[in-house]
Amino acid sequence: MSTLRTVFLTLFSATLMLLGTGVTAQRELPELEIEPLTEHVYRYGGLTNGAFIVGSEGIAVVDGQVCGSNGTVWLKEELARRFDVPVKYTILSHDHEMHICGLEVFSDTARAVSHVNAKPHIIREGRRTVTPEITFDTTMRLDLGGIEVVLMYLGPTHTDNLIQVHVPSEGVLIAVDFVREGKSLAMPELRDADIANSIKALGILGRMENVDIVVPGHGGVTDQRAFLYFRDYLQALRERVLEQMVAGKGIEEILEIVTMEDFSDYGWFDLWVRSNVIGMWELLYHHREPTEGGGRYESEFPIGFAVGEVDKFSGP
Repeated sequence: MSTLRTVFLTLFSATLMLLGTGVTAQRELPELEIEPLTEHVYRYGGLTNGAFIVGSEGIAVVDGQVCGSNGTVWLKEELARRFDVPVKYTILSHDHEMHICGLEVFSDTARAVSHVNAKPHIIREGRRTVTPEITFDTTMRLDLGGIEVVLMYLGPTHTDNLIQVHVPSEGVLIAVDFVREGKSLAMPELRDADIANSIKALGILGRMENVDIVVPGHGGVTDQRAFLYFRDYLQALRERVLEQMVAGKGIEEILEIVTMEDFSDYGWFDLWVRSNVIGMWELLYHHREPTEGGGRYESEFPIGFAVGEVDKFSGP
């Protein structure tokens, strides 16, 4: 077994443990906490960020926690202790399991809400969460009693079902898995993403009104500049990888040429830039048609071309 493959398998195994697949005990996950952001909006979580919004008639919980953490059981007890209104809605930001585990614990009082595209993924993949009872296509508004929560779908971005949760009166936008704090790469790799529409949506979110606080899926809270920082990186990454592909370069050469060093001050850069380049190459490979004879790309890199020992994942 090659050194690179050994490293990849070690990292992958460690990551599975970290994500609470049952291999890791709860005590090895970050401590769960609740952070008030405004009078009515709170961030909660440990390894991932969830949130909840409190109105006079009920609470909306946005996302669960990592499977195996018992985070939603803990949250349910905390909400019952702190507030005298029930959980009225659970909101699933998207179908990726590490963000939505355990929401079924609120089903005695709450109705689960998601984008219409999320429900079939959740059912097909057997996600360990509640099955959405209410789905929507573009926009949905929830009234918690004096507090309105606006759910928005801007098209396929990080997934084909990721939604944004806006509380206009509080100036809070909950944007799970679309940005991280400040200047940062947002994710280890780009699987399940729509790059062109992500760039467009990041620009929209970066200039949206009534947003003072942004709650990402991981890490500390941030502001709207994070969307524009990531948009600039993603756009540059796409253009640079595509330029080299048009020139007939294969992935190994692209990894040497497209270093993205001018973005090296971004968080998670050292861990994730390599897998981001690989992910972008893979996405573009399947979404462009080379000119016949143009660098003999199809003959040099036919459909199903193996990347070889290039690592696919390099971080949590």
